[in-house]
Amino acid sequence: MEKRYTYDDYQKTSEWLLSRTKHRPQVAVICGSGLGSLAGKVTEAQSFDYSEIPNFPQSTVPGHAGRLVFGFLNGKACVMMQGRFHMYEGYSISKVTFPVRVFFLMGVDTLVVTNAAGGLNPEFEVGDIMLIRDHINLPGFSGVNPLIGPNDERFGLRFPAMSDAYDRDMRQTAHRVWKEMGQQRELKEGTYVMLAGPSFETVAECWLLQKLGADAVGMSTVPEVIVARHCGLRVFGFSLITNKVVFDYESKEKVNHEEVLEAGRQAAQKLEEFVSILMMSIPPPAEVS
Repeated sequence: MEKRYTYDDYQKTSEWLLSRTKHRPQVAVICGSGLGSLAGKVTEAQSFDYSEIPNFPQSTVPGHAGRLVFGFLNGKACVMMQGRFHMYEGYSISKVTFPVRVFFLMGVDTLVVTNAAGGLNPEFEVGDIMLIRDHINLPGFSGVNPLIGPNDERFGLRFPAMSDAYDRDMRQTAHRVWKEMGQQRELKEGTYVMLAGPSFETVAECWLLQKLGADAVGMSTVPEVIVARHCGLRVFGFSLITNKVVFDYESKEKVNHEEVLEAGRQAAQKLEEFVSILMMSIPPPAEVS
């Protein structure tokens, strides 16, 4: 039987962390595959291995260090997840999303999500950054949603809206900052679709996902965003396009995780700089609506 976390479980983990660090983060950043080096930009850093933290799952995926890093990114008080959790690792959806409610109880008001994703949009190239405008929760179509079960009003409403999941003001700011950075490739914007994984998509699935209106596909992010919005957190995020999906039965191209990590490493510096600059545009806590 899957363990159902109680409010006390989340609070215990939150209090454990607060008692062991002087940092009081406003922003939580979840680093996707190959993007954990963003935590290297954090100043006054203090880190905890996931194995130390009560109730925290362990990250088992190559490219995910498995550490929580507290500190300041461009002057903004942050906590960074160097490695996230996935359903394909065998974790329940409540375990996958466990850290988000802990961050909320620690006083975080903004969640930044990053991931490595396959490009479904034919205009996307490897190394492009896609600002996430919306998502498709494909596992949710078959009843996999982190909010299923009794609702605790201390976190949020029984039926939270998702039409405004990705903060519009921060998306507008991101476009402005990207232009100011003078990047050669334009900043993409689109819809991310989540599959459970760990197998990559078939050709037929890629055609279907594109017809559904998705621009990028991956195996994460959506559950964390749903829980964050349930808690009332501001959310924005990015997909780093690390491969183009295969649409052609004659193609000999095949996606593999090592190539995803390598493409992520090559383009990560650009995304790290981008996220770091955007930190200055996140409103101070008093301005959260």
